[in-house]
Formats: sequence, structure tokens, C-alpha cells
Amino acid sequence: MTLDEYLDAYDAAHRNRWNKVTHAIGIPLIVASIGVLFFAWPWAIALFVLGWIFQFIGHACEGNSPKFFQGPVFLLIGPLWVLLEVLAVLRLYKRNSKISS
Repeated sequence: MTLDEYLDAYDAAHRNRWNKVTHAIGIPLIVASIGVLFFAWPWAIALFVLGWIFQFIGHACEGNSPKFFQGPVFLLIGPLWVLLEVLAVLRLYKRNSKISS
């Protein structure tokens, strides 16, 4: 699959507004936990767990399972997708997706 195909697949599983909101919070918490791990591992664990709680709440709202169950590459696609969504909201980026937003 190409990067655009991965992003389209990820986007298709994240259409619900609440799922997008929970991912906009949860994924940055998970990513931040990686950096915090080297300085304060109890905080890193808390951020990591809290981030995943947000993820699963979002998928409960959407009614589907996380995309990474279909392949670990989606663990990298998720942070990129959130970044692109934020940039799109700020009108700094527009991706030509096969799926309408």
C-alpha cells in the first residue's frame, strides 16, 4: 500500500467527530509518553495508559476496532493522520483523499 492508501484506510475508520477528538488527544499523549519515558517513567506510563483510554473510547463511539489490529504500520500512520488533521483544521494542509472529509 502507498502512504495515501494507508491514510485513506485510517481516515475511513475515523469518521465520527468524537473519535477524531479522542484521537487528537490520545495519540499525542501516547507519542509524548515515549519522550517522557527517559525522564519520568511513572508519568510516561500514566500518559501512555491515558492516551490508550482515549483511543478506545473513540473507537467505542465509532463502533469499530483500532486500525493497528490490521497491522502495526497503523501505529505510525495514526500520529501522521492526527498531524495532518490538525494542519487541515489550521488550513495549512489539504490532502487529496479518495474519501471526502
